[in-house]
Amino acid sequence: MSALTADAELRFTAGECRVDTSEAKRIRGTAIVFNSRSVNLGGIGGGFYEIIAPDAVDRTLREAGDVRALVDHDTGKVMGRTKAGTLMLKKERNGLAVAIDPPNTSFSTDIQESLSRGDVSGMSFRFRVMPDGDEWDEEDGLLIRTIHDMIFDEVSIVSFPAYEATSVHVSQRALARVQAMQNGHSIDWLRRVHKTRMAR
Repeated sequence: MSALTADAELRFTAGECRVDTSEAKRIRGTAIVFNSRSVNLGGIGGGFYEIIAPDAVDRTLREAGDVRALVDHDTGKVMGRTKAGTLMLKKERNGLAVAIDPPNTSFSTDIQESLSRGDVSGMSFRFRVMPDGDEWDEEDGLLIRTIHDMIFDEVSIVSFPAYEATSVHVSQRALARVQAMQNGHSIDWLRRVHKTRMAR
């Protein structure tokens, strides 16, 4: 499996994942929800919130990245793959829709049963933000990170949200850099600096 290096991050999405009874065994879900504010991802200075913009998925879709569908981020439980035609991705208004044609394996049967019962319904994804692929704003004293450009190589059917501290350390480092750059300046100043850098 291709790696996204040490800068990979995991995020849980509020989208639904289910077995589609109208098509034999096909699993459908929303792997990435657009324009939805995350929980507070923590860090210094009160933490921050994160939003995935619709254009954030364009690079991976445009470049036909080889994306895999897993169970709980376990590389030994591959449910589908775009290169094999067993994982289909489609950008929709509210998020990135996925359709998985699962394999005939014991772990696949198990997760389909859990999905059918409603015991499992969440999805998560792994990604890396591209240079200058995010922007920071301030709203009512809260920092908001909006991601506009990223690469993702995995979507997972998950039992629990992936907001544990280990999954957000990269974005917390990004927050620390932003706050160090800000160093007493307003967020408007920081936004102007960011736009100047992108224009170079």
